Amino acid sequence: MATKPQNTAKPAPPKGAPEEVGDDAPKPKKSKKKIIFLLIFFLLLAGGGGGAWWYFMGNDDAKDATKKVDKAGPPIFLSLEQFTLNLQPEGVEHYLQVSITLQVASKDDVEQIKLYMPQIRSRILLLLTSKKASEIGTLEGKKKLVEEIKAQVNLPVTPQDKPQTVVNVFFTSFVIQ
Repeated sequence: MATKPQNTAKPAPPKGAPEEVGDDAPKPKKSKKKIIFLLIFFLLLAGGGGGAWWYFMGNDDAKDATKKVDKAGPPIFLSLEQFTLNLQPEGVEHYLQVSITLQVASKDDVEQIKLYMPQIRSRILLLLTSKKASEIGTLEGKKKLVEEIKAQVNLPVTPQDKPQTVVNVFFTSFVIQ
């Protein structure tokens, strides 16, 4: 008895139904553009996040720059009383008469300096009396002295106080005799 050969073909799927892909059918190629786009997107995102962290958390200079001067208002100056003192001897006695004006970052700094003016003046006086006429007689010496005065005034007066912010120091009178 002869058997009828069986049909192994699958019936055609109805219209609109997704086609099944067999193992031997070629797979559609994935777009490399999408992968490259996502890779670039995540690199930019990571770079932006790292830059923001560096600016807000790791960069002390950026914090100081924003704190130093309030650009919205005019500069704030505080004049100190004139200093007259002896300089370190270099064979001959030299005297220094100097008037100093401080540029500060805020009105709060002015109040803080005024409150502790005797201590601030004492710091500056001790610094000035430690100098020789030859050290501060040159332009470079005066510039160095400005930085040293800023450092002394910016130190906190008491451990629990915040430091003052002196932006610049100006000599309004400077006489060595």
